[in-house]
Amino acid sequence: MTLSSVVIVGAGQAGFQVAASLRQGGFAGRISLVGDEPGLPYQRPPLSKAYLLGKIKAENLVFRPAAFFDQQQIELIQDKAVIIDRQNQRVVLESEKALEYDHLVLATGAHNRPLSIPGEHLEGVFGIKTLADADALAPRAKNAKNVVVIGCGFIGLEFAAVAAAQGASVQVIDRGDRLMARAISPQMSELFLKAHESWGVKFHFSQAVDQIMGKDGKAVGVEKVNGDVIPADLVVYGIGVIPNITLATEAGLEIENGIKVDADLLTNDSHISAIGDVACFPCVHNHGEHTRIESVPNAMDQARAVSARLLGKAAPFVATPWFWTDQGNLKLQIVGLSTGYDSTVTLGSMESNQFSVLCFRRDHLVAVESCNRPGDHLAGKKLLSRPPELTQREAKEPDFDLKAWEVAHRS
Repeated sequence: MTLSSVVIVGAGQAGFQVAASLRQGGFAGRISLVGDEPGLPYQRPPLSKAYLLGKIKAENLVFRPAAFFDQQQIELIQDKAVIIDRQNQRVVLESEKALEYDHLVLATGAHNRPLSIPGEHLEGVFGIKTLADADALAPRAKNAKNVVVIGCGFIGLEFAAVAAAQGASVQVIDRGDRLMARAISPQMSELFLKAHESWGVKFHFSQAVDQIMGKDGKAVGVEKVNGDVIPADLVVYGIGVIPNITLATEAGLEIENGIKVDADLLTNDSHISAIGDVACFPCVHNHGEHTRIESVPNAMDQARAVSARLLGKAAPFVATPWFWTDQGNLKLQIVGLSTGYDSTVTLGSMESNQFSVLCFRRDHLVAVESCNRPGDHLAGKKLLSRPPELTQREAKEPDFDLKAWEVAHRS
């Protein structure tokens, strides 16, 4: 069936990429891109680092200038989608405007998991998700003396590095026993721990927060469950995200850790796709199990896959997942999923901050973590996207070079 109208709900990286890829691929029908934030669609990764440091201005965050949307005839709608009327194939907005669609793409993303503790709404307590969050946080981050970060995932540690660089005393609290525990190996955790400690950051592992203490409506400290109190004039939290599934749930779409989709990124309604942080898809890099991946590359890859399908070039989604985080002078790049790995091989030097960890599961390479070794990351992306497979025995050879091995074994 020839499509004449596509509605995209969510104007983040995934939603924008669908619209851009459709036009680039020659789609001539109507494209409506619905976002509930003011202004032009923008990139989020710099918000917790370069933007807070003033290295990037707001106008440099936008994907494309306003003229792009006019030239490409992409209708950019600043409104909130509140109802999916599947029977009549239309989306109703908060303004009561209705958008009819031949195909609907849900790119609704995720929102910060709340702290759900006393004091979380005090002045001086921030999550980082939107440009408005970063704009409110930036001036406080420059002047803060005592900063407490709750959660030591990517976002929390990126901000911890920023706050330390601006001269604040920074302490990080996390329920886990090491930093970025859900994402990286113990060896890479150790490297980043030593780096953050050298910047003056103090960590409290295997501990939880009982409450944020306030005075005159402002945060003044964080009390841990053991009763210890850490002074804080600024509290920033990053304890994970929750997929935005309300719209899909109320429409009767299947939900499983997000909006459940098939290998073509289609929901249980053949007229609706879901992509990005909200989509839970059968991942070939995780034994085909339904998996939800929170990353910009995944959002872009899925957007391109859906666009190709709508343009008549359908193919199952098999892109290799990859991630990155910048913390101080460290750039961590991860390719693959290390879930269930049982052994590792390390390359490079932890002392020089140029270090890679190869993760194996039953002697199959499943992930490559690289700190300040971009060549290993690029080689890992190529190796994990095709055979032949690297074995541990080969990786443990003296003077093994991942880049050279990948080049030598290209088919």
